[in-house]
Amino acid sequence: MMNNFEDMQKVGKDNMDLAMKSFGTVSKGMQAIAVEMADYSKKSFEDGAAVFEKLAGAKSFDKAFEIQTDYAKSAYEGFVAQSTKISELFADLAKEAYKPVEGLVAKAAK
Repeated sequence: MMNNFEDMQKVGKDNMDLAMKSFGTVSKGMQAIAVEMADYSKKSFEDGAAVFEKLAGAKSFDKAFEIQTDYAKSAYEGFVAQSTKISELFADLAKEAYKPVEGLVAKAAK
């Protein structure tokens, strides 16, 4: 009876350790994603402000249209690149968060 109790305690402790490792990984991953999003937001705001200044100094409608078109194109390309990067960060986060649990799942399957 005592042996079973000790085994249950060990399993409980091991599961808690795995949960804490997984939580730590998720926490670090979410911090990295938050930093990446903050950097992108800052850059996006700065780019928008620079375009506004260019638009304010445009001498003709054609020049203003060209500035706006270039900005729209670069903003779209930047958004797609950032979305891809964030998607990759989330995929990596999921893989890393699952790693501690992977061994437990393999044990249970035996």
